[in-house]
Amino acid sequence: MVRTLYAKLSLGLLVLLIAVGAIYTAINLVVTDNYLRQLNQEVNRHLARNLVADRNLIAEGRLNDKALKETFSLYMSINPSIEIYLLDKAGRILSYSADPEKIKRKSVSLEPIKAFLRMEDPYPLLGDDPRSHTGQKAFSVTEMPGATDDEGYLYVVLRGEQYDAAETMARNSYLLRMSGWAMAASLVFGLLVGLLAFHLLTRRLRRLTGRMEDFATHTIIGDAEDAVSVPAGDEVQVLSFTFDRMAEQIGQQIEQLQEQDALRRRLVAQVSHDLRTPLASLQGYLESMQIKRDTISNEEREEFLRIALRQCGRLGQMLGELFELASLDAREKQPQLEPFALPELIHDAAEKHRLKAESEGKSLVLSVATDTPFAFGDIGLTERVLDNLLDNAIRHTPENGAITVSARAENDWIVVSVRDSGSGIADGHLAHIFDPFYRGDGADKSGAHAGLGLAIAKRIMDMQQGTITAVNVDDGAEGSFGSIFSFQLPSHRNTL
Repeated sequence: MVRTLYAKLSLGLLVLLIAVGAIYTAINLVVTDNYLRQLNQEVNRHLARNLVADRNLIAEGRLNDKALKETFSLYMSINPSIEIYLLDKAGRILSYSADPEKIKRKSVSLEPIKAFLRMEDPYPLLGDDPRSHTGQKAFSVTEMPGATDDEGYLYVVLRGEQYDAAETMARNSYLLRMSGWAMAASLVFGLLVGLLAFHLLTRRLRRLTGRMEDFATHTIIGDAEDAVSVPAGDEVQVLSFTFDRMAEQIGQQIEQLQEQDALRRRLVAQVSHDLRTPLASLQGYLESMQIKRDTISNEEREEFLRIALRQCGRLGQMLGELFELASLDAREKQPQLEPFALPELIHDAAEKHRLKAESEGKSLVLSVATDTPFAFGDIGLTERVLDNLLDNAIRHTPENGAITVSARAENDWIVVSVRDSGSGIADGHLAHIFDPFYRGDGADKSGAHAGLGLAIAKRIMDMQQGTITAVNVDDGAEGSFGSIFSFQLPSHRNTL
């Protein structure tokens, strides 16, 4: 199947050259035949008159029948290419040198004869061929008296039957072969020159198409696992497909940029609001200490200092999380992937948060199988995810509630879940809880947390080719509410 533009152009050129060659051959045959007719008629213009004079066909003003018969016999022997006819004044055929069985007409038209005698029309001037009902031939003619004292004509057909037979044989053999070889050579030469020209003209287009095919094949829109196949076709079709794909991707990128710009403005506004709260509190207590420095008691001074230090801690924590999120988004910190024992990491993270949970009257329960296979990821970043999820679960679990941490192997993945016994997350907020600075209706409104912990956890899991999700839990039993945050990492066995 012809698919490339070069192949299509080559095929079109071949068809065009064949058509041009056929038309040229047809025109050449017609023009050559017309030229030979004209040349033959001009050379033999006075043949009929010379025959009358040389062969003494007129004796004493009358037609010499004996000389006419001798002329017929002589010219049939020495020049069989011509045919001689004796016509009366009305154009009726009286006598002839041709084979009687092949004569189809009893008369010929006088209009060409009169035009020939007047020398008005240009050559070739064709007259009726007595051997054909419709055919015409070049001729020579002269006036001569008839046997009845009426004028008649000596009508000489210059290309008779034998001439036609010889011409047909020559055309079918030598001329036709020569014309065929000449046309074939011209076609081959023209085709080679055209192919070379098309190759040079389409070289840059093929190079551009190849680059665009690589782009279309390796540039993925949407899911990274999607396979992109370039449709079969010539370079123009491939370029059209790739251009449409580029336009689609550019449109999606513009939408993403617009979304990111809107998110950036919202982040700036949220950061400004969240930073303003601890700063205003810190400034207020410090100004109070300055104004009341002579009247404030030591206990009040200590309380003011303790509150100011707590606000400084809040401010430092928010700035640290903000810088950490910015670093993860900028890919400044790349994960160091290695196999590690996930149960041990879970026990260590749980111990760090157990004291805080128990001090608030909440229990921390672990449900981790000892035969859990090694995970493949970054130990430090995974511990950061566990810290964020445990801290989030402790904050949203009411007093006397429980936080459960579990780990299990599923196919080639290891799934870690942190479940709290809080009130759950509203359905309208589940899709946004991993967005930076997003806080749902049940979130902490005190400003102690900037809403970056889950966003940081999401970025970390994306960097490790893992996933993190959140769902609500309602088992139907009393106290069986809350949320489950789960993340999964590839098993080390899956990476071998």
